[in-house]
Amino acid sequence: MRGKFRAVAWGLAAFGLCLATATIVASDIRQAPDSRPLIACAVTWVGREAEFEAYLRTAEFTRMEDVPVGVTKPRRGFFEPPGPIVSFAWKLLPPGLKSGYWESYKAEIAAYELDKLLGMDMVPPTAERRIDGDLGAVQQWVEPVTGWRIDEPVRGPEPEWSKRVNRMKLFDLLSGNIDRNQGNLLYDGDYHLILIDHSRAFTDKKDLKNIAATSRVDAWLWSKIEALTREQLQAALGPWLREKEINAILARRDKMREAIGQLVADRGEAAVFIR
Repeated sequence: MRGKFRAVAWGLAAFGLCLATATIVASDIRQAPDSRPLIACAVTWVGREAEFEAYLRTAEFTRMEDVPVGVTKPRRGFFEPPGPIVSFAWKLLPPGLKSGYWESYKAEIAAYELDKLLGMDMVPPTAERRIDGDLGAVQQWVEPVTGWRIDEPVRGPEPEWSKRVNRMKLFDLLSGNIDRNQGNLLYDGDYHLILIDHSRAFTDKKDLKNIAATSRVDAWLWSKIEALTREQLQAALGPWLREKEINAILARRDKMREAIGQLVADRGEAAVFIR
């Protein structure tokens, strides 16, 4: 392989230890006979979050190019090699109402910070950066990955795949994310579920439109969500969210607790919780 390796990172992900190279030139990835990249794990940041965040904020990049998909019109930047991150998504979205939706680059950072607070390791490192005078969100461009249509079955290893899918659903309910779709739902060759594009999440709305679709609950993540305090949320998300948006997180959590409690009352804990 021609690409240079700067470091080898061990990340404890949902399906066990994941050996991944922190730096790899995308064009140099060799292909297995079934066309799946031999380097299957894309979760390279676990245990190195502070390093990756600092790199996103300060590292030199060589060029930017338009991304042909995405209603929020992100751009893709490429860092000067070598480094722990090859490229990044750049999203310039000043907080405001656009096309009937409240959007903000700050919500992208809030999603990453909430992911860290919960210990999910599903949202890639994201930070604030000024580029050409504009403040926006920079997020690690994760690859190699595959887009997943949520209405089409993916046969990942069980029970871990079902846990990861349910964690995504719980995270979207808690964050008020209304824009989960096949363009922002990714998985790598080791079936790690990777969540991107949260610019329409974390509004002050307190309803749970998709709660009816949640019939099973990952016990581990729900225990983390239940334990969240206002003080923790304020410390982690305060720089990125308004007070009414943090209040809405807590209100949605209360409604989740009520709905999950009703599920348990109707069906019993064993039928509801995934352990």
